[in-house]
Amino acid sequence: MPPNRTTAARAAKLPKKPAPPKLPAAPAPAKLPEHDLVDDGLYRELSFGPLDLSGRDAESVEIERCVFNGTLFPATVLERASVSDSTFDRCDLANLRLTSARTFTTVLSGSRMTGGAFTDCTFQDVVFDSCRADLAGFRFSTFRRAVFRDCNLEGVTFQNADVRGVRFEGCRLSGAQFSGATMTGARFSGCDLRGVGGVQSLRGAIVAAEDAAGLLSSLAADLDITIEDAP
Repeated sequence: MPPNRTTAARAAKLPKKPAPPKLPAAPAPAKLPEHDLVDDGLYRELSFGPLDLSGRDAESVEIERCVFNGTLFPATVLERASVSDSTFDRCDLANLRLTSARTFTTVLSGSRMTGGAFTDCTFQDVVFDSCRADLAGFRFSTFRRAVFRDCNLEGVTFQNADVRGVRFEGCRLSGAQFSGATMTGARFSGCDLRGVGGVQSLRGAIVAAEDAAGLLSSLAADLDITIEDAP
C-alpha cells in the first residue's frame, strides 16, 4: 500500500532532531584554580564535578567536548562564550548571564536555570531536558534544531527571539512572553500555555489540540473579547 500523502507531508515538515554532542571517552578531571573561568580561557575534553564556579566574570571563554556534573555557576557572567559538544547534568545555572554566546551540540539535563539571562545568543542542536528555567530570559536569541523537554519555563521570555522550528514538549509555559518572536514551525505538545503573552507572535506555530485551550484566555484578552458564562 502506498504511503498516505498527508502523513508523508507532515513527516517531511517535522524539524530535524538536534545532533548529539561528541564527547571524549575519558575526559580529564578539571581542578581549581587551574581550570577556573578566566578571559580567553580554553577548556577542552575536561570533566567538571561539583566545582564552585559561581560569581565569575569572563570574556571569550571556549568550552569544547566537556562534561559538567553538578557544577555551580550561579551569578556568573560570560560574554562571547562558545560552548560545543558538551553536557551539563544537574548543574546550578541560576542567574547565569550569557551575552552574545554560541552553544552548539549540547545537552542540559536536570539543571537549574532560574532567572538566567541568555541575551543575543545562538543555540544550535541544543536539548534542554527536565530543566528548571522559570523567569529566565532568551531575548534576541536564535535557536536552530533545539528542544525544550519536560522543562519548567513559567514566566520565561523569548522576546524578539527566533524560535523557528523549536520543539516544546511537556513544558510548563504559563506566563511565558513571546512578544516580537519569530515562531514559524515552532511546535508545542503537552504544554501548559495559560497566560502566555505576545500571542500574535505565535503566527505559524503548531499547537497540539489538547494545548490550544490554554491559549484561549490570552487570545481573548489580546482581541478584547469578553468570555462570559451562559445565563
